[in-house]
Amino acid sequence: MTDDARAAENLQIRRYEAGDAGDTWRVFHAAVHGTASRDYGVEQLQAWAPPTVDEDRWHQRRSAAHTYLARLDGGVVGFSDFTDAGVLDMLFVHPDAGGRGVARALVAHVLREAAAAGHERLLVHASLTARPAFERFGFAVDATRLAEVAGRSCGTST
Repeated sequence: MTDDARAAENLQIRRYEAGDAGDTWRVFHAAVHGTASRDYGVEQLQAWAPPTVDEDRWHQRRSAAHTYLARLDGGVVGFSDFTDAGVLDMLFVHPDAGGRGVARALVAHVLREAAAAGHERLLVHASLTARPAFERFGFAVDATRLAEVAGRSCGTST
C-alpha cells in the first residue's frame, strides 16, 4: 500500500468542535503562509493571515458555518466548511499534508453535507492558489475579480 493510500485510509473527517479553534487557525496560517506564498506577496499574506488571532472570534466564525476538519495521525491537517447561504467559504490543508487527498476528501464531505442540508450547488470564492484544485474537483469559474483583505488586493475566482 502506498503512503497516499494509507493516508486516505487513516483520514478522519468530523464536525468542528469548540476545542478545535487553535488547531484550525494553525492549519489556516500554515496554508496561507506556506502554500499560498507562491501566488501572493508578503503584505498580502500578512493581511490574510496575521501572526495572531482572536481565538474567540475565529471560533465564532467556524461555528457560524458548517465546518468540518480532517485528522490524520492524531492531528488536524485540514478543514473546510459551507455557509447557510450556500458558499463553500474555506478549504485549507496544512502544507505538510498536501498531495495526500485531504482537500478532495474534505470537499466531497462538504458537498454531501451541503446536499443533505438542501443546497443543490455551492459557490466558492477561490484564491489564485486554490483555483486549480477546485477546478479538478469539478467547480467552474464564473468570474475572476480582486478581493480585498485588510486593504490588500488578492485575486479570487467565483
